[in-house]
Amino acid sequence: MDIRTLQYFLAVAREESISGAAEFLHMTQPPLSRQLKELETELGKQLFIRGNRKITLTEDGMILRKRAEEIVALMEKTKAEINASAENITGDIYIGCAETEGMRMLAKIISKIRQEYDHIHFHIFSGQAEDVSERLDSGLLDFGLFIEPADLKKYDFIKLPITDIWGLWMTKASPLAENKTIKPHDLLGLPLIISNQAMVKNEIAGWMGGNYDNLNIVATYNLLYNASLMVEEGVGYALSIDRIIKSYDDSPLCFRPLEPTLEVGLDIVWKKYQTFSKASEKFLEYLKKEYI
Repeated sequence: MDIRTLQYFLAVAREESISGAAEFLHMTQPPLSRQLKELETELGKQLFIRGNRKITLTEDGMILRKRAEEIVALMEKTKAEINASAENITGDIYIGCAETEGMRMLAKIISKIRQEYDHIHFHIFSGQAEDVSERLDSGLLDFGLFIEPADLKKYDFIKLPITDIWGLWMTKASPLAENKTIKPHDLLGLPLIISNQAMVKNEIAGWMGGNYDNLNIVATYNLLYNASLMVEEGVGYALSIDRIIKSYDDSPLCFRPLEPTLEVGLDIVWKKYQTFSKASEKFLEYLKKEYI
């Protein structure tokens, strides 16, 4: 199995047909079909279900697609780093971020760097800690922004001088909107929408003091914007950190902090012993100058 074969496989998975993939790849169908058959033979697995109108992936095919996308992306990233100018600081920086206002601090650093080095480009991946950590470990990301609690044993990190506060999003028409804070007993019986991250569940369980199993969890989310739409439509109340959604005067939503206060820190992390590109070294230099 080589990179070119994986690129062929991804083209077929994306186009859902041999003819469409062959056209995209500027090749004829027979050699493409032969490459795919050889790939299935090599792996000893059926990767495609060949229908009359389109080709779909088997379960094994979907596993390969995820890994193939990572391998091809890492190859392209590595090529770009090697081909970057030795004289000028150029290149791409890949950052994975949780949803948090702390991203604004990184955005300010990015803005400063871009003013001086306009050939450095930034690529932001938004996702949960598990997704960001997996991409960091595989080399697809250079840096990650984590919301505590987070497992940092395998990373070097800078603790940012900012914290987020947990609370409850609700409609302004909710009776709880009259409260200044939300206490553990206020959540009992409410239809709740919570993050599906395990560490978040543990954090909320600790704050609840043992009543977490009594919560009425009607939905989970990984990014808050979609959860906020469910709150607007009356599905329930969303537990999250503050300042992710802007509650303007004409917004139907409002945020009330938890009591006792549940405050979490933020960390910008990178793999230990990581070899940085010149662009990533410059980003880390600016980070240290600003926050250490």
